[in-house]
Amino acid sequence: MSVTTLRPGTADDAAAVADLWHAAWHGGHAGHVPDGLTAARTLAGFRERTPARVGDTTVAEVDGVLAGFVMVVGDEVEQVFVDAAHRGSGVATVLLAEAERQVAAQGYDEAWLAVVVGNARARRFYERCGWRDGGDLPYEVTVAGTTYVSPCRRYVKRVR
Repeated sequence: MSVTTLRPGTADDAAAVADLWHAAWHGGHAGHVPDGLTAARTLAGFRERTPARVGDTTVAEVDGVLAGFVMVVGDEVEQVFVDAAHRGSGVATVLLAEAERQVAAQGYDEAWLAVVVGNARARRFYERCGWRDGGDLPYEVTVAGTTYVSPCRRYVKRVR
């Protein structure tokens, strides 16, 4: 059985994180967000954004290979993505628990995250992990000067 190892993201991880982020984002969002947003989320765009985000990133490795990552900013679990080859393996559960730990360690009582309404797989996962649906969250995303409203739900969980 493979072991999931967590560590802080580094600049050396940026390209691999960007590639995974792009593929997994499209897998969970395409068809559930405005078409213009889907078209604007290019691999080049993810590669451009990722280097500035490595300080917020914890990566999961399985057998030395990037399997997933989380990004935590304040009390928000901003990104949770797992490579398709590792879905169902427990990597996401390990990453989410780490994100919850980080939010609690910063002194917050409750963590929150946004999940696209149509991403039923992710919503079931969060609910299995003890998160609850806190209601509508019209999440604004600006890409290349255009703002899109992504139909999301705000999920919350008490972390301390």
